[in-house]
Amino acid sequence: MAAWVLAWIGGLLLGGALTVLAADLVAVRVWRVAPSVLESGPPVSILKPLYGLEPDLYEILRTFCVQDYPCYEVVFGIQDAKDPAGAVVRRLQAEFPDRDLVLVVNDRLIGSNRKVCNLANILERARYGRLVLADADISVGPDYVRTVAAPLADAGVGIVTCLYRGNAHGGVWSRLGSLFIQDWFVPSVLLARLLGQSGFAFGATIALRRETLAAIGGFEAFASHLADDYEIGARTRALGLRTVLSPYVVTTAVAEPTFADLWAHQLRWLRTIRLVNPAGYAASVFSFALPVAAIGGALVGSAWAWACVFLALVLRLMLHWRACRRLGAHAQWGLWPVADLLLLALWVAGFLGRRVRWRDQRLAVGASGSIKASRE
Repeated sequence: MAAWVLAWIGGLLLGGALTVLAADLVAVRVWRVAPSVLESGPPVSILKPLYGLEPDLYEILRTFCVQDYPCYEVVFGIQDAKDPAGAVVRRLQAEFPDRDLVLVVNDRLIGSNRKVCNLANILERARYGRLVLADADISVGPDYVRTVAAPLADAGVGIVTCLYRGNAHGGVWSRLGSLFIQDWFVPSVLLARLLGQSGFAFGATIALRRETLAAIGGFEAFASHLADDYEIGARTRALGLRTVLSPYVVTTAVAEPTFADLWAHQLRWLRTIRLVNPAGYAASVFSFALPVAAIGGALVGSAWAWACVFLALVLRLMLHWRACRRLGAHAQWGLWPVADLLLLALWVAGFLGRRVRWRDQRLAVGASGSIKASRE
């Protein structure tokens, strides 16, 4: 009986892994990345919360200063006058005197999520009704604003969000971080989209109207939530407004100097997902397809099972190649098996606690995704 049960579990793991791999390939294949853009539109305020010197921060922020859009402003925010990011913004203000670039320095805290507190402070200086939120480590092309702002012309759209590719800065840990994005995160999102789900919003980019933000409670409503981007999406959909996944792909700088940094960053992300969507998190085990298939093959132990594991290997190689090609990212042929194993280990660790590390903060996460400072 025990052998039969193990074989049944192994078959389930093999079948689930192969199904997800095949579905991921289809989802990535059918996704269209060619954007439709506005030639002109209402003025836009870009809100850019900053903290410290991200890798290539000057080059990243400069991409927001050369947008091909008739009327926009970029409002940068720091919470400490000594933050070196402020000097980078002042350099850009000197370089682009004709651009509407604003630096807000405000240490006001309205909750435990410092990024959202920063955004709330920035919003007070923003002038326009169309808002585009972009994380500090995100760089874009000159057609970014025209593309992400276009869907907001439809009154039924609540928010617009974007996928992103990783740009690794440094050694192997940063490259692994990029692989997590390209080989796991992006295919998972595209598969959810293919299946008709829209329960996502990504801090890399969120575009929305100011009146929509006010209707969901403003930034104050998310100031003590870890997954502020998820909450913004959920609350706009609760108003009956749609979430649009833009065809535009932005680039995020991935800088993980050590294994500990990589582990803490990814564990924060995975524990956040578990706490806001526990059922989906548990089911996502099949998305770590190759190691799950190998475990299944070992449990079944037959020739056909190992043939299925080999098929999973072939599909996994195809997914890596296809995802990198569609995202315009570099393939990492020697690292993806390590990334798959590490992600599975992180997924398990995601069940084993509620505490996360975010920059210099240690936070305890509640069941609803609320956060507070942790003493441990």
